[in-house]
Amino acid sequence: MFFSSRVSYYRRVRNTIIAAFGFGLAAVYAHAQSFSGDRQRQVPTSQAQMDLSFAPLVRDASPAVVNVYTKKVVQTRDIMRDIFGRRFSTGQGTRQRVQNSLGSGVIVSSDGVIVTNNHVIDGADEFLVVLSDRREYPAELVLADERTDLAVMKIDIGDEALPALEFADTTGVAVGDLVLAIGNPFGVGQTVTSGIISATARTDVGVSDYAFFLQTDAAVNPGNSGGALINTAGQLVGVNTAIFSRSGGSNGIGFAIPSEMVKRVVDAAVNEGMIVRPWLGLKAQAVTFDIAQSQGLDRPVGVIVSEVYDNAPADRAGLRRGDLITSIEGREVFDETGLKFLAATRSPGDLVPLTVIRGGEERVILVRLEPPPGAKDAERLLLDGRHPFSGAEVAQLSPRLAEELGRDPFETGILVTRIQRGAYAWRLIRPGDVILSIDDRPVLTLAELEAALGRGRGRWLIELERNGRRVRGRVNF
Repeated sequence: MFFSSRVSYYRRVRNTIIAAFGFGLAAVYAHAQSFSGDRQRQVPTSQAQMDLSFAPLVRDASPAVVNVYTKKVVQTRDIMRDIFGRRFSTGQGTRQRVQNSLGSGVIVSSDGVIVTNNHVIDGADEFLVVLSDRREYPAELVLADERTDLAVMKIDIGDEALPALEFADTTGVAVGDLVLAIGNPFGVGQTVTSGIISATARTDVGVSDYAFFLQTDAAVNPGNSGGALINTAGQLVGVNTAIFSRSGGSNGIGFAIPSEMVKRVVDAAVNEGMIVRPWLGLKAQAVTFDIAQSQGLDRPVGVIVSEVYDNAPADRAGLRRGDLITSIEGREVFDETGLKFLAATRSPGDLVPLTVIRGGEERVILVRLEPPPGAKDAERLLLDGRHPFSGAEVAQLSPRLAEELGRDPFETGILVTRIQRGAYAWRLIRPGDVILSIDDRPVLTLAELEAALGRGRGRWLIELERNGRRVRGRVNF
């Protein structure tokens, strides 16, 4: 009797919970349907819908995800001899060792164009692509872009048309969207994990210079780098790139490069063989809550223009210091990194609208994007003669060179690019230093540097910038 009453009690509790759960689902469903823009995003309302499978989607998409194997020949030296001298040598001298690594890639064109992460192939000498059906092909590196951490490769498959993923429109990606991650974690074989978009426009990840990542809780592990993040339409939403983890395994915080940037890099690789990123020609800082209030905004959004490069696209379009840029092409920005990323997804020559607040009034300013000024291949000069910079190779800083090196495009001066072994210049300068002035005269060009060194007569007052700090001193030679 006691047992029967307990069963009856638990059944009533169970039915109450099921009814409440069903009511909650119905309420969420009705709430979701109240937004006209979300009519295609529906919360499951029945067990039948919960039992739906991603298998058909995976079956169609997974053949477009490949394994990428790389080989790198590494020179190893006799450490005992280097430290203790010839008497303690192991007798093996310099040896070569092959270093292998593994990642994933995505076929984005049926003729064999594959995109992966730059860190997967960085420094490698040979590339091997293994398709989902285990066929192997040597791959040619078409373009490696360290700034976005993307690389484009090509395999020769003759007249065969390979399965390829089409790019999704990531401007419409929303937090909560279902996604699948496909790759080869830890080399165990092709693996599919599921999750949602946890966040968009992550700019503080610190993985690449053009950071604007999609965050997902789909399990991403070492080996997934370069693999696909797809939506429920089987389109490529992003390329899995990084995780936040203390252990090295997935903690549910993965990051993918949005397909809009992936498409830009692939198009540049295939059509031009190189990527030229457009720029706006301005510096900006994030809007704080106090700044937002002073501008009449109800929340912090946008960036404040702090500097405009002379005759740059922003300057010619009429942007000024103090302007508040809230969006580019209708997409909100919250820091300079996001603004730079969205501009970089376009091509030089494109006309983009910026929404700007100036003097409390909102306006739209059209800016025609251009490549940063400067030579495509900066002229480098190897200094020689009786002066303290002898043996140093230098180049004149320009926005274009700064962009290629990931430096501030507003920097001026002469950049030390490398120094010959044993050169006198090692006593004074290091690669990466910027020579700002000699004898209190600014040095902006290679000709001005050579002239200043020729005037010294054995004594120079030199000002450098090293790691963000200015160093000034007198040198006798």
